[in-house]
Amino acid sequence: MASAPDRLLRRLEWKLHRRLDGRLQGSYRTVWRGAGIDFTDLRAYVPEDDVRHIDWNVTARLDEPYVRQYTEDRELTAWMVVDRSASMRFGRSEQGKESLATELTVGLAQMLSQGGNRVGAILYDNGSHQVIPPRTGRNQILRLAAELTRPQHATGPGTTTDLSAMLRLAAATTSRRRSLVFVVSDFIGDPGWERALTMLSHRHEVVVVRIVDPVELELPDVGLILVQDAETGEQVLVDTSDPILQRQLSAEVRAREEAVEDGMHRAAVNSHRITTDEGVVPALVGLVQDSRRRRR
Repeated sequence: MASAPDRLLRRLEWKLHRRLDGRLQGSYRTVWRGAGIDFTDLRAYVPEDDVRHIDWNVTARLDEPYVRQYTEDRELTAWMVVDRSASMRFGRSEQGKESLATELTVGLAQMLSQGGNRVGAILYDNGSHQVIPPRTGRNQILRLAAELTRPQHATGPGTTTDLSAMLRLAAATTSRRRSLVFVVSDFIGDPGWERALTMLSHRHEVVVVRIVDPVELELPDVGLILVQDAETGEQVLVDTSDPILQRQLSAEVRAREEAVEDGMHRAAVNSHRITTDEGVVPALVGLVQDSRRRRR
């Protein structure tokens, strides 16, 4: 009888093959190719270029912006940085944030592993973290699926997620080689993570996949309910029918979403917001299509 990780991987492989149907097949390195390490040439800057590749010495000398060109690595190294904090366990078990994050991570890893690319992972929680060194092959994807589907030990109420520590750990772990880094998180946690994300994006190509439950964006009108913070354990009795409360929550949600998007923009990362009611295959297709549009 097949194990849970093997069943998950087989299901995703079948879904992706059936849905993509040749439209997105091929080398995903052309979609997320990272950056090479060997300098080859200089050319004039065009608006689509990454400003991090500008050669400022040549630009100052010629009074015109020039960018460095690099040879592309034969082998892409990709890292999956997965937030496994308590807030990610919000929602129904079969269709919650943690479930979607698991399927997205395994699906992306499976896509990227085609063609011999290496995939590693950093699984992070406030209390612990696990590093899976990058390797190639289906067994590596099965190992990642096994770790992500392994039941987590329930922990008592604690503090909010230290997102800065998660991103600093990712930067330290991946420092030896320029890589493609996926950060899969709801970005619910302590503020001040923007600097750590910016430092990570200085070294790597970073793609942020932010998982959100629709209830976090718009509280349904269900009357009087007891709401508990998944990370701190704080409980509050709220009347969801109160129009003043609804307006206040909507304003706070808008402010928070704008702040997060502004932080992503300032960090110069490719950011995607995916809700738990979307489904894993449409989300993966959207990620690839959006990245190809950006490349063009």
